[in-house]
Amino acid sequence: MKDKCAVFGVCGSDEASLLSYLGLYSLQHRGQESSGIVVSDGRRMHEHKAMGLVSKVFPPEVLGRLPGRLAIGHNRYSTTGVSRRANIQPLLVDCRIGQIAVAHNGNLVNAVELREEMEGQGSIFRSTMDSEVILHLIAKSREEGVERMVADALRRVRGAYSLVFLLKDRVIAARDPHGFRPLCLGRLGGTWIAASESCAFDIVGAEYVRDVEPGEIVSIGEDGPESMRFAEPADPQSRCIFEFIYFSRPDSRVFGENVDRVRRELGRRLAREASVDSDIVIAVPDSSNTIALGYSEASGVRFELGLIRNHYVGRTFIQPRQNERDWDVRIKFNPVRGVLEGRSVVVVDDSIVRGSTMRKLVTLIRGAGAAKVHLRIGSPSITHSCFYGIDTPTRGELIASSHTVDHIRDYLGVDSLHYLSLEGLLSCVKEPRSYCVACFSGNYPVERNGEYRKDVFDKRSGCGEGMEANESPC
Repeated sequence: MKDKCAVFGVCGSDEASLLSYLGLYSLQHRGQESSGIVVSDGRRMHEHKAMGLVSKVFPPEVLGRLPGRLAIGHNRYSTTGVSRRANIQPLLVDCRIGQIAVAHNGNLVNAVELREEMEGQGSIFRSTMDSEVILHLIAKSREEGVERMVADALRRVRGAYSLVFLLKDRVIAARDPHGFRPLCLGRLGGTWIAASESCAFDIVGAEYVRDVEPGEIVSIGEDGPESMRFAEPADPQSRCIFEFIYFSRPDSRVFGENVDRVRRELGRRLAREASVDSDIVIAVPDSSNTIALGYSEASGVRFELGLIRNHYVGRTFIQPRQNERDWDVRIKFNPVRGVLEGRSVVVVDDSIVRGSTMRKLVTLIRGAGAAKVHLRIGSPSITHSCFYGIDTPTRGELIASSHTVDHIRDYLGVDSLHYLSLEGLLSCVKEPRSYCVACFSGNYPVERNGEYRKDVFDKRSGCGEGMEANESPC
């Protein structure tokens, strides 16, 4: 399960490209597929983007070719549009107001209808992402003034979006009325910054100021930010609860709460719901570390490092018959035999999606000599797909959508299995009514039309998975 992306914006710094690089570096966990930065020097825009990690995409000589006091950046993990160079963000276009670029975190549920409508009117799309629809709507708007044009466009789209736009003289940040995805504002002296998470402020020495409100546009020029509302906030809000379970870094402030505090409370509640006689608690690193610490604290069972994660794993190419030996899991994790051997172990993880990876991991842990393996999950069972910016499989691929807990326990090969209850999950946040839990309940806060596939535009246009722009008819 992956989240669609990180966004970052800077206004008012002679080192805008460097600040963007550092901010994207701290947000690398939100997307590892590609990265891009667009800067403005007040007259024209300069861009650089490529497939790969931030450190690979932006060597020092590249940053030196990106002059300007304004910039936006993006890290991508695709939920709409296949992995190809034409889909790397930020997207930069020319229209009647000049050059405009956008970086998007989220997913639009009415993008197909809007794109078909605009293609019927003669619009030409160069990518297969839902994000490009927003730029076309802005370009076609009859409103005067860029902020009003952006507002006009956003009133036509539905779904999840946290956006940063770049124009020659300003950065604009906007968030959907439901508040699905996080977006916050920070300040470094006279420089203003917008970012998906507050950890991006820490790396550059900026101070968190506030969140961008749902339904709000914040336009930031050299004189500072100005706010306008393009829509009333939905009541209740639909903040993504998975930001606390998995996506955000524990050192971030998201939706007005410290991620570390919420994640530890998930572990404490999990221990209160399903403690078990055991010798040690271990986490599936890294996202589950803080949940496991909370479980250990509440249960009184000591926390140990039973699995070591290889942080240097890139894209691997495993043949089908090699998978029988679990190479994919062995490359990523290694069990610590001296910690596990002969012990009854509680394994804490944040979630189970298909179950195939966890099954292999349990085999590794038992192979290292664990006497018993009790699995505790820091979220409820995932039974429905997400349409708001998380790359979940189709519902049929979600193991909990068609199997009972007992069946899943037997399939995984664990001695016991317990998911955190939905009630327990919501008890860990301050405003439980304001969170989207559709992946657990099937109650979707924004209506969608049919089953949504991330490659929907690629199938329509003839682009295949892995094709590059110059290899396809697009």
